[in-house]
Amino acid sequence: MLYAVKIRLAKLHATGNDFLVWSLSTSMIESPEPETEMARLLCDRHTGVGADGLILLHPGADGADATMTLYNADGHIAEMSGNGIRCLAWVAARDGFEGDTLVVDTGAGRRVVDLERGADASVIAATVDMGPVTFTPAEIPLDAPSAFDLTTEYHGTEYRGDAAGMGNPHLVLFVDDPADARVAQHGPHLEHDPRFPRRTNVEFVAPDGNGGMRMRVWERGVGETRSCGTGACAVAAVANRRGLVGERVTVHVPGGDLVVELGDTVRLGGPVVHVFDVVVEDFAVIGGRR
Repeated sequence: MLYAVKIRLAKLHATGNDFLVWSLSTSMIESPEPETEMARLLCDRHTGVGADGLILLHPGADGADATMTLYNADGHIAEMSGNGIRCLAWVAARDGFEGDTLVVDTGAGRRVVDLERGADASVIAATVDMGPVTFTPAEIPLDAPSAFDLTTEYHGTEYRGDAAGMGNPHLVLFVDDPADARVAQHGPHLEHDPRFPRRTNVEFVAPDGNGGMRMRVWERGVGETRSCGTGACAVAAVANRRGLVGERVTVHVPGGDLVVELGDTVRLGGPVVHVFDVVVEDFAVIGGRR
């Protein structure tokens, strides 16, 4: 299938979680939304541009300033990304959005993003109202009577933790030291835990001794990433329920620090960095091959 002749993409990262953002409101030409194969090829780090995900920025409707569609690196649509929506906010501001509060419709519902701008008016950080966390199995979704004290085992290692929903599913596993966890080896198996009908993101976590949490993550449809915004929210909520942290939690990830504030809804704050722009020309996928 032949796609757009020219695609302008912005590459950004938020605590090391990197995304390609394609603004359809300022697209260089008319183009259909990408299919699974197109997103997968663009995100490939060897033969494409390389990213953890591809985000489409659409114009908003019904009171929203923008609409976000997120494809994971494997090409499947994901509901939400707390890091990705901050990257989208940077592009929306460059496209001309002048306000300090951006309203975005996502696959997990409407989200409100408070923008922090630098001297040149570009977005340097943002705080996102991520909506409420859920521990209700059917809402995560999780095929189990309870989201708490789940156990799983792989290659002789037994894990224990809780499940949580942040518009997407999470399995938060407590380990002695996330730095030593076998994230890349065990993550692919744990992602496909049969109790999670939509697969799951998997966080390997431990308290930091100062009221925060340390986290590494295996993201559903991506692999190990340097950060995960929804994962940080799930970790903070799980740790708070267990009495390990308060209502304001710093979550340390390999790409930096995220700040989570717990209440009726969960708020996620962190930086966003523009890396570069790229124009992909003569992009075509024919018979599943480029």
